[in-house]
Amino acid sequence: MSRPAKRSLGRRLARPLPLGLAGLALLALAVLAGGWREAAGAYLAAWLVLLGLAAGALPVAVALERFGLRVHDHGEGEIALSLRRLLGLMPAAAILGLPLLAAAPILYPWIAEPPDTPLGRVWFTWAGFSLRVLAYLGLWVWLAARFRDAPTGPGDGRTAAGVGLHALVGTLAVTDLVGSLDPRLGSSLEGILVLTAWSGLAFAAAILRAPEEPAPVGRGRAVAGQDRLVPLAVLLALWAYLHFVQFLIVWSANLPDEVRWYLARGGWSGRGLALAAGAVVLAAALATLRPGRPTTRVLAGLVVAVHVAEMFWLVTPALRDRFTLTGTDLLAALGVLCLAGALRPLARMPHPWWTRGAGTRRVDTRRAGKGASA
Repeated sequence: MSRPAKRSLGRRLARPLPLGLAGLALLALAVLAGGWREAAGAYLAAWLVLLGLAAGALPVAVALERFGLRVHDHGEGEIALSLRRLLGLMPAAAILGLPLLAAAPILYPWIAEPPDTPLGRVWFTWAGFSLRVLAYLGLWVWLAARFRDAPTGPGDGRTAAGVGLHALVGTLAVTDLVGSLDPRLGSSLEGILVLTAWSGLAFAAAILRAPEEPAPVGRGRAVAGQDRLVPLAVLLALWAYLHFVQFLIVWSANLPDEVRWYLARGGWSGRGLALAAGAVVLAAALATLRPGRPTTRVLAGLVVAVHVAEMFWLVTPALRDRFTLTGTDLLAALGVLCLAGALRPLARMPHPWWTRGAGTRRVDTRRAGKGASA
């Protein structure tokens, strides 16, 4: 290796190496504080937040590509650029999902139980679970690489297939990773509910990351912040509706196992989170009457906090039979954050081979964003 190459490698490792060591140290402290099973559950919840930032950005970026880019003659807006940067987290999320395969026997009790059916002997095994998770992560990395660049034209034909594949992969992944943790809830809405939460999380994070675009001028100009607040409010309303429908079906049917699933997520912490989430949804709906940039950013920060807590609300009661945030959860979340920061510059997504032809050009997103802002 030449001397310039060594210097370049050293610069690339200067920041990731301390972050990676800090992340490993924080995870080790989480194991010491709560034990292997508690730490594994906290790691899973924190990893779902990281995965949600990347996977949730995918359908929103696709929707902007299909319906939003036509208003920009010179490229993308700042929100679209921010969403595509979040797609860059997918390789790091895929790498950090691999330790869950080793932790699966202590997280999922059904792995140790002998299956009763021929299909179960293949599906409900550690090997089957591992192959499925690897397939989910591989397909998500493929989709993220496919949609990380702006489209070359309005009719490239990739949007419908991308959304459909994401919905299929996401529903199966949520069932395997989240639903099978606590089999007391047999809801067909859980997959689409978590996917909607991920989209809201990613869009809110994109609002916080993106700089403000210049206010539009001329006849028919929109109120500053309205183009970001209204989609955020719609995602929140859809997410709240799915939660309400699932809760209503379970409670009205008086299903004992499903009711116990909710009771494990109740208590003061669960009720406080529900009230906070309801207040955020109501505030977003009211804010659409008087939109503004500061209001949109404050709501986006609250939405991120609610969805992060929701991932722990979904996961940790399966291991503790109650919802509460502990020091183990905080250590695991900080550890995943440090590891994600360490892995992102190292896990470069290769440019998709199917976009290297002469008929496809890669769009410079920075230049496109400047053109859109202009």
